[in-house]
Amino acid sequence: MKKILAIATGGALAVGLLLSPAVPSTAAVSIAIGAPSIDIGIHFGAFPALTVVPGTPVYYGPSVEANFFFYDGLYWVFQDGSWYASSWYDGPWAIVDPEIVPVYVLDVPVRCYRRPPEFFHGWARNERPHWGERWGHDWETHHVAWNHVAKSHLPRPAPVPTYQRRYKGNTYPRAAEQQRSLHTVQNYKYQPREPVVRDHYEQHARPHGGPPPQARGPHGEGPHDGGPGGDHVR
Repeated sequence: MKKILAIATGGALAVGLLLSPAVPSTAAVSIAIGAPSIDIGIHFGAFPALTVVPGTPVYYGPSVEANFFFYDGLYWVFQDGSWYASSWYDGPWAIVDPEIVPVYVLDVPVRCYRRPPEFFHGWARNERPHWGERWGHDWETHHVAWNHVAKSHLPRPAPVPTYQRRYKGNTYPRAAEQQRSLHTVQNYKYQPREPVVRDHYEQHARPHGGPPPQARGPHGEGPHDGGPGGDHVR
């Protein structure tokens, strides 16, 4: 299975790795969501309203002029052909390799993309995007089950970190360390269920030295979940 190393120390090295060909399948590799450091040109004046996409554990922003989602403790944006993620609603963002975008995010139907890219043209609004056509045969071969999500065993939507409503405009934390210091279990108790998101939390979202992730139940619930739930968050 071909993979690329998607995280590295040093900006130049990270860019070089992202642009280089995939390494041989026999190599030992690690794919992860890197440190959030990218301004993708999307900025919100305040915390956006979010609505659960029916039949999924994913929220989307129905009034946001962007392909903006929330799943498993991270915000996700699809822009200019790439996926980005952040633990804060207004970034900065980390680019996410297509290999590790969660299947529940990929399963969101076309109609929930507020700024659908041109290659969505002709796809039915209530269907999921044809990611295999976009990312090619190799990606589709590695992800044969991505478009067969078991609807009978969906995890519950993660609570949204609405404490971030308090931060907007000049009070919004732009520095990574400031964001980490605020994204504590006291402010947001949820522990992610996806391994790639848990790793990102440990490395880049939670304060260093914070409590370890807690065990999760079969539907994604954890003993320290917190924050408002429901289908609509404003």
